[in-house]
Amino acid sequence: MLATEKKKNWFEDNRRWFIVGIIFLTIVFNYVDRQMVSILKPLLKEEFTLDDGGYAFIVNIFTICYAIMYPVSGWLVDKFGAGKIMLYSIILWSVACIGGGFSRTVAQFGFFRGLLGMAEPANFPAQLKTVTVWFSGRLRATANSLCVAGSSIGAIIAPPLIAWLTLQFNWQTAFIICGSVGLLIALLWKIIYRKPPVEVTKEVMQSEARDAGERFTWRQLWTTRSLWGILLIRFISDPVWYFCLFWLPGYLQEGSGLTLAQIGLFGWIPFLIADVGSIATSAWSDKMVRKGKQPLRARKIMLTATVAMAPLCALINYLPGAVSTLIVFSCIAVMALSWLVSLSVVVAEAFPMHNVASVLGIAGGFGALGAVLFNYYVGQVIGELGAGNIFMLMSVLHPLAALLLWTMVRREGNRQKDKEANRQESSEAATQRGIRQKAEGNQF
Repeated sequence: MLATEKKKNWFEDNRRWFIVGIIFLTIVFNYVDRQMVSILKPLLKEEFTLDDGGYAFIVNIFTICYAIMYPVSGWLVDKFGAGKIMLYSIILWSVACIGGGFSRTVAQFGFFRGLLGMAEPANFPAQLKTVTVWFSGRLRATANSLCVAGSSIGAIIAPPLIAWLTLQFNWQTAFIICGSVGLLIALLWKIIYRKPPVEVTKEVMQSEARDAGERFTWRQLWTTRSLWGILLIRFISDPVWYFCLFWLPGYLQEGSGLTLAQIGLFGWIPFLIADVGSIATSAWSDKMVRKGKQPLRARKIMLTATVAMAPLCALINYLPGAVSTLIVFSCIAVMALSWLVSLSVVVAEAFPMHNVASVLGIAGGFGALGAVLFNYYVGQVIGELGAGNIFMLMSVLHPLAALLLWTMVRREGNRQKDKEANRQESSEAATQRGIRQKAEGNQF
């Protein structure tokens, strides 16, 4: 009985890390499902008689639905809680993936890609909300990076997994099997996830010096400078990561001459390096916090340092072969994923806890909108002019994002609280002055 009680206590003490593990698995297969179309691009183009413009249209069906639902998903998470919304999201995108495998026309396939785009955005606001309420600033970036590392791990395992399933069976089977795994993950989430106990919530609040009731209304959020800064940052920086996901495997096949089997063998390398790099950069920013650096400033310093790799984008069109292309894209992927991961933490540092999912949802929608426009541009330019102009554009996006980060993003929650305190203090002072004036008048 005592041993059982100890095991139960150990599990409860470490429940938050089990939750992180399930979120990691969720995001792994989330990214496997969304990246399948890029890995199978030549087959899908042949199956549905598509050119690059048609492929970009299929990608944008997903991305437009993703952009529209991202803000809605953030609001739903703040309204109904991370546990419930994450569960429904996993079930819905798993069903959408399975449906893609049963599609026989481009209209059917496009419908299920759109459904996937509507279901997937809730994962990230729910993930950030979970990390924010379970972890203080001393561990938040590390826990967040371990969760979001699932994105690059998904991108790592997707090429060999999808290539193997397709070569062993067919592309339809690959969709059905990956969607079925998602349903198993949903069951795990239902079993493991709980709201944090009171003592954890108090610890997080105390470490952040936050008022549990502090929050912005939806309307007030749009009046903050930091929200607009984060929206612009996501709008111009997200497309670089989307390019790595949706266009890199196809570019390596069509531009560098790799076969589908070779993509399965080597296409995961940039994403593995991005994964390790993003965890390392997040841990570095947490280390700065533990040494006394203000959390938001620590994230800004780290993200700015990664921008040194942005100019490498301009070299891609001049590289001699697939090996050098993989090396350069690995560096670019580290930068892009570090920004994607740590901007979520920036949201958690800049806004009250009750608003983080909503802010991330709005920002994610703007990021996806930027990717929609960039995907359209890529589809037109690759087909007509080649990729050189695309890579030149990519080389300046993150430096611009760094400028916006330093000039527009700040801690907003305490500012709102301070304004309210100042108003209350002014009101009390005015009341005291009125009392004194009345007393003085009565003396005469």
